[in-house]
Amino acid sequence: MRKTICKPNYTFVKRDIFYFSRRIPEDLQQHYPTTRITQSLRTKKTREAATAARLLSSQLDQQWFQLRLQKQAGQLSGQSFLSQNSTQLTLEEALTYYLKHKGKSRSKLFHEHASRHVSYLQQAVIEKKQLKDFTAKDALTFRDWLQHKGLRNASVHKAFSSIRAIFTFAIQEHALGIKNVFTGVYLPSEKEDAKKRLPIAIDDIRHIQSQCKIMDDDLRWLVALISDTGMRLAEAAGLTLSDIHLDEDIPYITVQPHPHRSLKTPSSERVIPLTGASLWAAKRIEQNATSDYCFPRYTNNERCNSNSASAALNKWVKATTNKAYVIHGFRHSFRDRLRSLGAQSELIDQLGGWSLKSVGQGYGDGYGLCNLFRFIKDI
Repeated sequence: MRKTICKPNYTFVKRDIFYFSRRIPEDLQQHYPTTRITQSLRTKKTREAATAARLLSSQLDQQWFQLRLQKQAGQLSGQSFLSQNSTQLTLEEALTYYLKHKGKSRSKLFHEHASRHVSYLQQAVIEKKQLKDFTAKDALTFRDWLQHKGLRNASVHKAFSSIRAIFTFAIQEHALGIKNVFTGVYLPSEKEDAKKRLPIAIDDIRHIQSQCKIMDDDLRWLVALISDTGMRLAEAAGLTLSDIHLDEDIPYITVQPHPHRSLKTPSSERVIPLTGASLWAAKRIEQNATSDYCFPRYTNNERCNSNSASAALNKWVKATTNKAYVIHGFRHSFRDRLRSLGAQSELIDQLGGWSLKSVGQGYGDGYGLCNLFRFIKDI
């Protein structure tokens, strides 16, 4: 006797493969090109098919519930607000909606980047106005346009991430029932064009530090401050005067988040003893302070413009040494200099604000200021 297979709800079997199939309610069919949702579940197993069918059915119920809620919200020019949006939501409207809701507590830079990436898309795919009109081919055209523009792979990834987020948010919020064509697009690896940042040789560090003291201005104070602390450029450029503690037995700097400048990781928050050229720079900053910010040229109440600082300082460092160094090279050298003194990796990670390598490193309070100073004073 042949065994009868009990098929899960909303499924049928075709050539031993389970398919999901569910009829679209009549009051919502205007939002779909067909009257029934049909999709292969890509499995021959009843249990797997049942799980997948339940998930798809639940997602549809949620989507249909949202459609009905928005349909009841009111009529606009004889059509539901959702219906109008589902056919007429433009890229500019999606950007405005995204920034209004997602950009409430974000920096000015967040708004600028999102707007810039949308302008890139508009330049690459000129004729597309509404979200529903974008195709997978347009996503590929956008990728190729960005590369032809000469952007680094990392910048291409950022642009796609921004556009993808805008489309996803608009599609979900307005229940557009369209696919985000910017997902699943092959992008070149960010590592392909990454240049290895050279650590700065100790003789070159000493030469740069001596030039900083000769020129003795705010740009050189910033370079000198980084040179013996290993701080990231944004960390140093975004410091406030209250972060500098010179009237202590061991002078130090507190690296902490501020409204104008966040930190890269939670472990980036730390204290760093001041010594050598960095101590000199901290004193000069405090003696010449005209603002609550250590570097008002690059920092204000709204933001820290470390990118502008990077361009200026990299140019000067290269010209001073006649070598292809960049300001971030001090950070690489800082780690090497501590290694040469026999410092443990955990202490080095704490001083540099590098991410913790193990769970155990997160226990306890870490190394005290005296122990940190014992190593850093000789670098």
